[in-house]
Amino acid sequence: MAEAVTITILAKAPIEGFAKTRLIPALGAQGAAALQARLIERTVETAVAAAIGPVTLWCTPDETHELFHMMADRFGVALARQPEGDLGRRMLAAAAASQGPALIIGTDCPALTRELLRQASDALREGDAVVIPAEDGGYGLVGLHKPQPALFTDMEWSVATVMDETRQRMTALRLQWRELSPIWDVDTPADLERLKREGYGFLLTPAPPARA
Repeated sequence: MAEAVTITILAKAPIEGFAKTRLIPALGAQGAAALQARLIERTVETAVAAAIGPVTLWCTPDETHELFHMMADRFGVALARQPEGDLGRRMLAAAAASQGPALIIGTDCPALTRELLRQASDALREGDAVVIPAEDGGYGLVGLHKPQPALFTDMEWSVATVMDETRQRMTALRLQWRELSPIWDVDTPADLERLKREGYGFLLTPAPPARA
């Protein structure tokens, strides 16, 4: 039997004015929060369907939002609260809590399929790390056999050099890693047209977020 690989999902609660703020000019605060809710649901459903190991939804600002409890009840995922600090600290905490190999993802990549998660888990079983670069210069997934603090500490996030810096750090750590094909994410109003073009327009259908 293949070694189980935990999937950890970092998610912002779909609260108006808190989630997907860069999309508010195009969708309004309520529309941006509604899209966030749909993205969370799709990501959790995909992670569970991959069937590679346990799934934990790491929540911010905390795990009390109704949608998070709906996901736990519907899909049987565990809930955890993201710690304070930058993205690196949050990802490192999720990796450390997994107590074994883990894939760390967000909720911004609707094109991250169960098949891609299985490919990433297979690659991780054969090496120290796996990464799916994002087209904007970051990454949409990172997988580690054990926590690697040096990959997450003192990193400048949300810039186009994140993936290049991560490659340099993995090389310095002498990690054996594999990269899968780049993926795109949904961050800005320009990405909404691609969402429709790539067949994910259903995520934009009116669906008010669950109450906080």
